[in-house]
Amino acid sequence: MNPATDLDASSAQACVLCVRDVPLAALHALLTRFGLRLHRIDDGAAIPGSYWGEPEAGVIASDVYARDDTPVHSLLHEACHLIVLSPERRARVHTDATDSDIEEDATCCLQVILSDDIPGVGRQRLMADMDAWGYSFRLGSTRAWFEHDAEDAREFLRQRGLAHR
Repeated sequence: MNPATDLDASSAQACVLCVRDVPLAALHALLTRFGLRLHRIDDGAAIPGSYWGEPEAGVIASDVYARDDTPVHSLLHEACHLIVLSPERRARVHTDATDSDIEEDATCCLQVILSDDIPGVGRQRLMADMDAWGYSFRLGSTRAWFEHDAEDAREFLRQRGLAHR
């Protein structure tokens, strides 16, 4: 998924929740639950491990990097990539977490689920932000995919003890 496919990044950036819009402590707590570390990067600085480039979040092993202008959906997406991986695979991640379709789907599913754990976010807002940013799904929207076409992703998460809701 390329954030520039449907909207230019500056237009999408204006309408999605960013790290600066949510309690940083909640983001730290969420990532810590899964053995991840959140690193806040100074405004304007390069984001280590960012696949799409700034302001998208970056990942290196168990570390997630974000700035205040990083979209929350991006931070969750990259963190969830790490969460669905085995510890051995996670340790080898630098920038590009996977090329597996099922891991990508599971990542998207888990980011929607975990958004409910962040005050002021929740799955409805996160799915709207994902759509605004340009995520694309067979059924045309994140919500339609999540509600009607994500059973394989849920099963993948269940097998790893991650689909609890």
